Amino acid sequence: MAEVVLTGLGKAYADGTRAVEELNLDIRDGEFLVLVGPSGCGKTTALRMIAGLENITEGFVRIGDRVVNDIPSRDRDVAMVFQSYALYPHLNVYDNIAFGLTLRKLPKQEIDERVRDVATMLELSEHLDRKPRNLSGGQRQRVAMGRAIVRAPQAFLMDEPLSNLDAKLRVQMRAQIARVQRELGVTTVYVTHDQTEAMTLGDRVAVMKRGVLQQVGPPQELYDRPVNLFVAGFIGSPGMNLVTARLEHVNGRYWASLGSDTLLLPESVLHTRPALTAHVDREVILGIRPEDMEDAALAEAQDGQILHSVADLVEAMGSDVLVHFPVDAPPASTEDTRLLAEDAGTADLPSHGGSTVLVGRFSPRTRAYEGERIAVWVDTSRLHFFDPVTGSSVWTTTSGEH
Repeated sequence: MAEVVLTGLGKAYADGTRAVEELNLDIRDGEFLVLVGPSGCGKTTALRMIAGLENITEGFVRIGDRVVNDIPSRDRDVAMVFQSYALYPHLNVYDNIAFGLTLRKLPKQEIDERVRDVATMLELSEHLDRKPRNLSGGQRQRVAMGRAIVRAPQAFLMDEPLSNLDAKLRVQMRAQIARVQRELGVTTVYVTHDQTEAMTLGDRVAVMKRGVLQQVGPPQELYDRPVNLFVAGFIGSPGMNLVTARLEHVNGRYWASLGSDTLLLPESVLHTRPALTAHVDREVILGIRPEDMEDAALAEAQDGQILHSVADLVEAMGSDVLVHFPVDAPPASTEDTRLLAEDAGTADLPSHGGSTVLVGRFSPRTRAYEGERIAVWVDTSRLHFFDPVTGSSVWTTTSGEH
């Protein structure tokens, strides 16, 4: 086991394309770090530079006590698990797992003990004689993991290993990967486009956008205190609602105006975000998590906490109900929100004129129906604010630093 340190890591291709820019990460010994971001954000390129499968343009990769920039991939003592499984079809499960140990010419008894120990850990013992074509997708991915684990490397590198599995299997495999990593305590760098995987697996999560690291921290920290619009919109499912609002100061109180409705900002918000006072009589981007809204009939709603609308779409999910409704305030429109829409596949959806459709996660006891008027309670103590020019979260300074 070892720490993995990336210092000023950069990758430029011959055509001038910059895939990774000045990436600095200190991945602690035994830590599970997830690199997440949209397709093309540089996360896989960064992983391949750690593995030695991609040349490094600038900076350094250190694994343990060695700078490995010029060390061949096979000598870096890391093991990769790929999206494609990359199993040998003519070998059975036992021989696929043992392949790397056989190449190293370890004693047969040691190979046998290590393979069977790993097979037990991954619940593959009864499948050791089977060929990959006779296994399910989840079983094949466990064999691929077994081949990595059996080598006892200093670090695991995983490149979207669950993307070929169906939703139910992904949930099962997430749990298994988390359990195995905890048992082994091996430093793990895991690349995914799926922010749900990132939130559930990572000790820390690093969010990337166009080759640049945006924020790194524990999953809940990214969720509760995103540093900018991009992180706020990318982390969370459904994503954070982002709408243009106007900040007003009336009779000693601060209000966020969304067209015909206004939300009163409690003192706690002003205390944690004093820089908001510099945005009075200016537009800000207001962020509201879906779970911070509720059917007002089911909440202890007070003046300054209500949005009035008509339910556009009601999705009963069993444990909760997703209610889509418009407010007569413009949608947030920045480079970040456009990139998020492209990644979500919603960039080409028709606009709603000057209004913005919000999504609230209501209790299943709601009586909201499509086409009917609704009153929506907003937990105003949990509002987020972003500078529409810089995209930074508004905290203690007007630049969004915190």
